Amino acid sequence: MTLVCLLSIPFIGAIAALVAERILKNSARWVALSTAIALVYGAYQLWQQSVAHGAGYFQWQSFEWIPSYGVSFTLGIDGIGLLMVGLTALLTLMAVGSAWNYVKKKAGGFYFCLLWVIGGTLGVFIAHDLFLFYFLWEMMLVPMYFLIGIWGHENRVYAAIKFFLFTFGGGLFLLASLLGMYWIHGQTTGDYTFDYQLLLNTPLTVTQQSWILLGLFLGFAVKLPAFGIHTWLPDAHTEAPTAGSIILAGLLLKTGAYGLIRFALPFCPDAFEIYSSCIGLLGVVGIFYGAILAFAQEDLKRLVAYSSISHMGFVLLALAGNNVVSGQGAVMQLVCHGLSAGALFAVVGMIDQRYHTRNLKQLGGLWKPLPRLAGFLVFFAVASLGLPGLGNFIAELLSLVGAYKTHPALAIAGAVGLFFAAIYTLKFIGKSVHGPLKLQDSTAGDLKLREWALLTPLALLLLWLGLQPGPLLKLSEPWWQSTVKTAVHSTAPATLNKGNDS
Repeated sequence: MTLVCLLSIPFIGAIAALVAERILKNSARWVALSTAIALVYGAYQLWQQSVAHGAGYFQWQSFEWIPSYGVSFTLGIDGIGLLMVGLTALLTLMAVGSAWNYVKKKAGGFYFCLLWVIGGTLGVFIAHDLFLFYFLWEMMLVPMYFLIGIWGHENRVYAAIKFFLFTFGGGLFLLASLLGMYWIHGQTTGDYTFDYQLLLNTPLTVTQQSWILLGLFLGFAVKLPAFGIHTWLPDAHTEAPTAGSIILAGLLLKTGAYGLIRFALPFCPDAFEIYSSCIGLLGVVGIFYGAILAFAQEDLKRLVAYSSISHMGFVLLALAGNNVVSGQGAVMQLVCHGLSAGALFAVVGMIDQRYHTRNLKQLGGLWKPLPRLAGFLVFFAVASLGLPGLGNFIAELLSLVGAYKTHPALAIAGAVGLFFAAIYTLKFIGKSVHGPLKLQDSTAGDLKLREWALLTPLALLLLWLGLQPGPLLKLSEPWWQSTVKTAVHSTAPATLNKGNDS
């Protein structure tokens, strides 16, 4: 019952935080912290089990839910799922810590919404029934809407509504494709089921795959977000509280990419291969567009938000490569960008709490009054850029090398996009850290022990992943070897056999 217990933790913690705050003031944050620690411990236990069983480790638990419609409560986890669960646990701890002394209004409701989002996100990463997956996918939407709309900044209601409309609209396309898989499988086999493993063997023509892929891509690309359907993200990041921005950048964006990896590639291998150049081109456009718009921003949050659009373009480019190397690069990009972007939003929140501004025109010279905080700002900025020796460098290198094997022109264009990333990163660092101090020294002072405890583990983890990426790459390798081998068959759609996750 490991996976069931793990999934239950954030939901139980959310309800407990809401009740505890009504009994004793300021108790909700302690419940949330305990929940986050429990998640980290659960992820660590799964990691230990994967080490004991090898890289092909897979855990599976299934219970009947609505058998008359082929719906089951099925949870499964493999190497990729384990990485996403670990990332979720770490960023939950970061989000709770960042809100520790700064959420005063309706704290019980805040931590309830935060942990409920975490529960939905965690469920998306381990659900292996399509009905359950979609149920948890939509479950993330409402509490995040309230996090932005109630505890956000000045234009929070506008940003929350925009976030809701975009993600809900994308979810309808996703639902259509999932129901299409359900109906086609039932029509061809006589077994109507939402079971992920059984649906992997659904015989689809190329035309059917193309329509299924279209719905899946639109549904997942909104969350990624891909260029053209990205406009909700900068507004949501700008208006969300710091904890909400950490969850948005570090986890919710990753659910979109995870969905493409887990569903779009194995369900529609032939169609994905046919349209891979279009997907890669969309990724390259996103790389350039996000970098150029990031350079134009003066608000630190909007700058990091647009940089996330640029970095998620590398994920699309890597998936277009459709081979083991690019696939491993895509997964590593999800993990490393989640760590670096989440940490950057936390640092920006710390600056905002001290000076009550995120405007680059008003900031400057932070190195003198806040040398330690400024040091972390520089570290995570260059980590996000892809400095050699840090995890993001390995991720982007593998993504580009893998994409070059199948789409050399797009890979070269993506590499050029790194030059634009360097420009906005240097602007970011130069205007915030260097130059004369434009504001009075903060009475809050430099990093406190709690802030040290939040930022240091993420910095060390990015350094470790840059120097020793092997353990992470081995976890995702079995999935890509199985999936890519399946995707390269492509002559008899009626006899597709896509295997299992590991």
